[in-house]
Amino acid sequence: MQRFESKVVVVTGGGGGIGGATCRRFGSERARVAVFDLNFAAAQKVAADIREAGGAADAFDCDITSRSSVDAAVAKAEATLGPIDVLVNNAGWDIFRPFAKTEPAQWQKLIAINLTGALHMHHAVLPVMAARRSGRIVNIASDAARVGSSGEAVYAACKGGLVAFSKTIAREHARHGITVNVVCPGPTDTALFAGYKEGAGNPEKLEEAFRRSIPLGRIGQPDDLPGAILFFASEDAAYVTGQVLSVSGGLTMNG
Repeated sequence: MQRFESKVVVVTGGGGGIGGATCRRFGSERARVAVFDLNFAAAQKVAADIREAGGAADAFDCDITSRSSVDAAVAKAEATLGPIDVLVNNAGWDIFRPFAKTEPAQWQKLIAINLTGALHMHHAVLPVMAARRSGRIVNIASDAARVGSSGEAVYAACKGGLVAFSKTIAREHARHGITVNVVCPGPTDTALFAGYKEGAGNPEKLEEAFRRSIPLGRIGQPDDLPGAILFFASEDAAYVTGQVLSVSGGLTMNG
């Protein structure tokens, strides 16, 4: 399939597990992929993988918590690849401890990365999408936003805010031909999940508990996510906006 022939796609956190898998899938479907990441070396590696596989991609150094960094990266991506057709807000960060044991400085960092960063990205790309009367935005939240998650209170709050924000932007920009949808991963084998397990003090026991609670019987892998993300970004979802989809092996089942 080549649903994204010549489409310009930006993926934040594109050097990580889910982000990297998503970038590679877009590349395989002939998109021109802008890999945004604070870890520029990781972004370069993903972009190189896409090019080696015959796709088109470039890496861009971007700190989503800084509006000036976002504006510079977006301008550079558009100058290099063209106007942005698809934005995937994937970058995220978490710490894992009971809320009463966290500190305000930690809340500020969590909010800056998981919520404000996505606001920066939307604010930077929406005017051009609106002017072109076309665009797809896919925001990566978390099942923690839908059902809560012990040890992730502020992270869950940020992701819940991202879900509500996405629905509002979907309403505001439907008239411009822009769709905005949300994918909520469940437990997924990424560096973020590894940190979650370590924070619990007994990683093996926690992982086994998750595995038993997931109806499909396994922890998610990064490659489990791109199918849902690319669906929302494609013309197959042209009449779908303001929706939230869990990709969690059935851990959560929301109507």
